[in-house]
Amino acid sequence: MQAVTPKHHARPTVGIEEEYFLVDPRTRTVAPCASQVLPVAERALGEQVSGEFTEYQVEAKTAPCGGIEEVRDQVLGMRAAVREAALREGLTVYASGTPVLGARLPPPVREDPRYREGQRRYGAVTDTSAVCATHVHVAMPDREHAVLVGNHLRPWLPVLIALAANSPFHDHRDTGYACWRTMVTQLLPVSGPPPHFASADEYDQAVSRLMEAGALVDEATLFWDVRPSAHLPTIEIRPMDAVTDVEQVVALAALVRAMAVLALDRVRRGDTGPAVADHVLGAAYWRAARDGCTGQGNDPHDGRLRPLPHLVRRLLDDVAPVLDGFGELTEVRTVLRHLCRHGGGARQQRQAHAHRGDLRDVVDQLVVRTDRQAPVIGPHAARR
Repeated sequence: MQAVTPKHHARPTVGIEEEYFLVDPRTRTVAPCASQVLPVAERALGEQVSGEFTEYQVEAKTAPCGGIEEVRDQVLGMRAAVREAALREGLTVYASGTPVLGARLPPPVREDPRYREGQRRYGAVTDTSAVCATHVHVAMPDREHAVLVGNHLRPWLPVLIALAANSPFHDHRDTGYACWRTMVTQLLPVSGPPPHFASADEYDQAVSRLMEAGALVDEATLFWDVRPSAHLPTIEIRPMDAVTDVEQVVALAALVRAMAVLALDRVRRGDTGPAVADHVLGAAYWRAARDGCTGQGNDPHDGRLRPLPHLVRRLLDDVAPVLDGFGELTEVRTVLRHLCRHGGGARQQRQAHAHRGDLRDVVDQLVVRTDRQAPVIGPHAARR
C-alpha cells in the first residue's frame, strides 16, 4: 500500500496534555497542595492548567500546534509556569509516571463532585490514581474517522508504552517494571487497549452499555488508551507515562501524529484496521510495561517476541514518509535511536538510584530533568 505523505493530506494539529507531581524539595515526598498551586498557575496559563484526581497532581495542556517547534516551545512554557507557581508555595515539580516517595493511601482526592463520585464508585481501586501520563491529541475530520484510526493505532500502543516508560518506582521500592503505571491503571473497569470497533455507532453503543452497567461516571472515565476525545475534535492517545525530558515528549508527539496521519489515509482507502485479539494485545501490554524500550516486545502482526528496537525501526519505517514530509524525521529518528540504545526514563531513574541506593536521588534527578530548558539530544542539542 502506498504510504501517505503530506502532499495528499493537510497537516493535522497536535496537542499535548502533561501531568506533573508536586513535591516538597526538602523531604522529596509528593505534596498534596494542588489547590494552593493552581490559582497561581492559572494566572499564567488560564484554562491550560487544571487539577487532577489527587491533590498531588497538576495537569497542563498546550494549544493545538502545527509543528514540533511549537510543541516544544509550549511544553517548555507551561512547565516553567507550573514550576514557578509551585515555587511560590515552597514546592517544585517533576514529570514521572508514578510518585517516587511520599504517596499515602488513600490519596488525598480533590474537592470535586465528579472525583468524589469516582472514589465512591470504584473504592480502593482509586488508591492507584496518583499516577501521571502524557496524552497526545491529533485533530480528526470527525468521530467516525477517529474511531477507525484508533483501530490502526491499537496494535502499536504497547510500543508507545515501552518508549515512554518512566515509572519503575512505587511505594518506596523498585517494582520490577519499567512502566508500573500501566499495570496499576488496569484495575479500573474500562482501561487499557479498547476493543476493535467497526464504526462510531458501535463505539457509542459500547459506551452506552458501559454507562448503563455503572462502570463509568461519565464518558471521561472511559480510560481506554486510544479514544475519540469527549470534548475536542481529536483522537486522544493515552498509554504513555508522564515523560521527564522535553525532547522525548516532542518526538513522541510527532511520532503519534505521523501514525495517526498514516492510519487516516488507510481508513480513507476502506481499511478499518487489524483486529488484533484482545489476549494478544494484553500480553503485549504486560511485556511493554515490564521491559520498557530496551527489552523484548510482542510483534503487532503475529504476537511473537521481537527485540523492541526492531519493532521501533519497523514503525519508524512505516511512518517515515509522513515525518519526512513534515520535516520531522531526523529529529524523531535521533530521539528514538537514543531511547533504544540507552534506555528511557525508567533506566535513568534506576541509574540515579543505583549510585547511592537513595530514592531521594531519583527525585532530585527528575526535578532537574523536568526543569531543563533545552533538549539534551537530537539536532537541537546546541541550544543548551
